[in-house]
Amino acid sequence: MDRFRDDEHREIDKPKSSMMLNRSMTLHNAANPIEFPEKPVYFYPSPPSIKRNGSVKKLHTSPSGSMGTSFKGTVKKLCSLFESRKPSNLQPQSPTKPAKSFNSDSRVSSFSDLGFTLPGTKDSVVIYFTSLRGIRRTFEDCYTARMILKSYQVKIDERDISMDSAFKKELQNVLDQKNVNLPQVFIKGKYIGGSEVIKQLNEMGELSKLLRGLPLRPPGYMCEGCGDMRFLPCSHCDGSRKYFDEDEGQLRRCPDCNENGLVRCPLCCS
Repeated sequence: MDRFRDDEHREIDKPKSSMMLNRSMTLHNAANPIEFPEKPVYFYPSPPSIKRNGSVKKLHTSPSGSMGTSFKGTVKKLCSLFESRKPSNLQPQSPTKPAKSFNSDSRVSSFSDLGFTLPGTKDSVVIYFTSLRGIRRTFEDCYTARMILKSYQVKIDERDISMDSAFKKELQNVLDQKNVNLPQVFIKGKYIGGSEVIKQLNEMGELSKLLRGLPLRPPGYMCEGCGDMRFLPCSHCDGSRKYFDEDEGQLRRCPDCNENGLVRCPLCCS
């Protein structure tokens, strides 16, 4: 029985193998040929049938040879080209001009030639500035100029245009300009300039010469009336900018204070 079963299994497996062989053979059978087109093999640089135009064709067909030699030749040409152009592009530099001397006499004379003077301030230092921090650069310039002047312990008339608009109009009239940068400094009634001029004069030691002879301020001094704020509330209207007129029986605009209801301190700003 086992023998019969083995023979039966062999007979069943036999046609399958033959069928597989027949299927594989049908691919190469002469009766049903299936031809696959052979792909042509191309070799570098390019087959003669492909036409290339422009610089690519010249590169491969040039008699100069390989890429290495052509690249070296191009580099040599560029180097020689730049070397030949260097002497022609160089221009003789003009001799440097000697720096101008920054003497105090010339500086003061140049300021006086401008004709900007502030009347009534021959014995003091006046600075127009703003205490508002709206524009950071302007505030820093004003602060720097004030600190430099205060370091010499001279009496300074500080005029804050943000606290009183009359100072702004006054400065515009003196400089004859509508748009004026801050700060602006006057020493002994003469116009000096802004923050940059003050810093340059201070660094070169010329500012002390300009401030010589002015009244000094005691070190650590602070005004007892305003606390160095330079302004006080108006005593007539109490800062409201209006007062009641008993004769006419109505409110009036206070004539003593500014638009903020403030007056200048009589102790430190007189």
